[in-house]
Amino acid sequence: MTGAGEEESSFSIQRSLPDGRIECEVCPRCCKLREAQEGYCRSRGRRGDRIVTLAAGRTSGLAVDPIEKKPLFHFLPGTSVLSFGTVGCNLGCRFCQNEGITRSRIRPERLREAPPERIARAASVLGCRSVAFTYNDPVVFFDYAIDVAVACHARGVQTVAVTAGYVSAGARAALFRHIDAANVDLKGFTEEFYRRMAGGHLQPVLDTLLYLRQETRVWLEITNLLIPGVNDSAVEIDAMTRWIGEHLGPDTPIHFSAFHPAGQMRSHPSTPLAVLVRAAEIAIESGLTHVYIGNARSEWESTWCSSCGELLVGRDGYRLAGWNLKDAGRCSACGTRCAGRFEAQPGTWGARSLPVDLDDVLARRA
Repeated sequence: MTGAGEEESSFSIQRSLPDGRIECEVCPRCCKLREAQEGYCRSRGRRGDRIVTLAAGRTSGLAVDPIEKKPLFHFLPGTSVLSFGTVGCNLGCRFCQNEGITRSRIRPERLREAPPERIARAASVLGCRSVAFTYNDPVVFFDYAIDVAVACHARGVQTVAVTAGYVSAGARAALFRHIDAANVDLKGFTEEFYRRMAGGHLQPVLDTLLYLRQETRVWLEITNLLIPGVNDSAVEIDAMTRWIGEHLGPDTPIHFSAFHPAGQMRSHPSTPLAVLVRAAEIAIESGLTHVYIGNARSEWESTWCSSCGELLVGRDGYRLAGWNLKDAGRCSACGTRCAGRFEAQPGTWGARSLPVDLDDVLARRA
C-alpha cells in the first residue's frame, strides 16, 4: 500500500495485450484499458503500466454498526463492526439501494483519507471486533481491502466482506484469504435475471459461493433480495434453496430481504411480508435450517436449534433479546453445535449505528 494520501495501491491483477491495452482481471468484465481510462466499475483505472484502485486510501463513509446489520447472524452476535467503503461497483443493478455510491466517479473532495493502519487503529479504539468492507463491493477495491485486512489482523480485529461475489478466480483467492466472514448477495437464480437486471452473469457468483464453502474457512451467509414479480417465483426460490443445501450445506444461513423502491425501480412496489414468509417456508421445505427475513419486521429474526427446536439467539431487529448457547456455540438444551462463529458470551452493542470521524476517534489516543 502506498503512503497516506496517495491514490494508488501497489497490488494488481492484470494482463498486457498486444495492442497496448491492459486487461483488468479482477472481475469477469475484464475491462481492457488504455492510459487514463476507467473500468466499468469507475473505481479501478489505468495509470501508466498498471491498473490501480483509484480510491485506495480513501473512504466514502465510516460507521459503527451491529454485526447483524451486514447481515451476519452467526458471526460474533451482538458485537460492533466498523463499516466502510469507497465508490463504484462492477455490476449495474437496476434496483441498487446505494446508487449514490456505487455509480459515483472518484471525486477526492467527497472522500476522506483512510489509510489501512488508521482504519485498524480506529476499530481497536472503538472496541469493534471486526471491520466490514461494505456500502460498495470490496471486489472493486480488493487490493485496498487486502491492505486494510492485514492491518486489522495485526491488531486482532477480524474482517467481513459484504459482496455480490462477482469476482475472478485470481482476485477471489487473493481477497478471501484475508477475510473472516462474508455475506454474499445472491441476487437471483437465473442467468436471465443477472443479465437483464444486474448487467452480469450468474455462474461467477455461484463459483464464488462454492469456493468460499469448499476451499476457505470464511464464515458464509447469503442474502437474497426479493423483488415482487421479478425474482420471487416459488420455482426460482425452490431451485436456489435446494442448490444451497446440496452444494453449500443445509446450515448455510440465508436472509430473504425486502425490496424497497430504489435505483431505476423507484415506481416498483415494495416486497409484501407474505412473499418473504413464503420464500422462508420454501427454504425450510428445501432443507435449510437457518432462514431469516430482513428489511421487514417479522418472527423470522431469531436463531433456533436445528436439533431440538430450542431458541438459541433471540432477536428484536438488530438487538439481541435472548441467549441460550453454551461452550461458544452449543445449544444449552441438547448440546448440538450451531453452525457459526460464537463466543462464550454475546456482544452488548445493541442496535445502534454511529457515524465515525477518524480524526476524532484517533485523537482519543493521541
